[in-house]
Amino acid sequence: MLRVENLHKTYRLRETGADLRAVDGISFEVERGGILGIVGESGCGKSTTARLLVRLEEPTSGRIELDGRDITAARGSQLEQVHRTVQLVFQDPYASLNPRLRVGSALAEVLRVHGRTARGQPTRARVAELLEMVGLAGEFARRYPHELSGGQRQRVGIARALAVEPEVLVLDEPLSALDVSVQAGIVNLLGRLRAELGLTYVFISHDLGMVRHLSDRIAVMYLGRIVEQGPWRAVSDAPLHPYTQALQAAVPVADPEREQTQELDAVPGELPDPANPPAGCRFHTRCPLAEPGCRTLDPALERLAPAHDVACHVVSRERGGVAATPGSGGVE
Repeated sequence: MLRVENLHKTYRLRETGADLRAVDGISFEVERGGILGIVGESGCGKSTTARLLVRLEEPTSGRIELDGRDITAARGSQLEQVHRTVQLVFQDPYASLNPRLRVGSALAEVLRVHGRTARGQPTRARVAELLEMVGLAGEFARRYPHELSGGQRQRVGIARALAVEPEVLVLDEPLSALDVSVQAGIVNLLGRLRAELGLTYVFISHDLGMVRHLSDRIAVMYLGRIVEQGPWRAVSDAPLHPYTQALQAAVPVADPEREQTQELDAVPGELPDPANPPAGCRFHTRCPLAEPGCRTLDPALERLAPAHDVACHVVSRERGGVAATPGSGGVE
């Protein structure tokens, strides 16, 4: 359903004139009806990737295919069609809603702009249907965003995305602004909508535990690169890259004895400046396995297990990897 090849996004910083490579040559595929989870620390390029996928940002280079169609340079009516097929659910459900519009007006505006009101069906009826779809009563159409809880606002954001009847939802950390008690309800809602509507998801989060719970495949990003990707069980239960191992070690466990011995600062050091990334392997400044060659040689994403790709010199040498192809999620 979605295919990305060697995608780049570079920003020029006004203050220094330096180039910030927010997304630096990533490749992956998402099967129709599947869920790809993208995980990593803040500043690794996850949100930029989300905006590139829905064409809110222009790629610097690379290719994005949606259902077999190249949408990298879509313009005008072609871009409108892209936005009817793939929609973005934003991280902050309050900032993404117009505070001056009632919920019903916000949803009706989407329907009018995209011409999505069914023939003979009043806009008000379709708005009520969308709200019911996300577990909200029709009376919420008369409320303003500030009159809703965080979870209710996020449900409205999901309803707004569903209004154009998309096939793909890109979810940019949709749970991070919500209380833990509310997150489970949104997760269950996403699972139900996927089953009922046959949706394809790209789910972005900094929480490996949540990504594991939702995803079929997981891609781990670090400083604009994918350093590991594969089936969810392989990446979460048997991670190969030292960074993924550190993220996994930071996931809370429901075992008091293990929790007492779990290292709190699982990823040592600070994330390097994205505008001035380290030479060689970008993780070598924080990596417990780093060797002298890691400081100068940039590792390629290699196939080290069935459908499981990793970018690490040390792990590759130990396991005898081969270069992954862009179609399998590798970086050219």
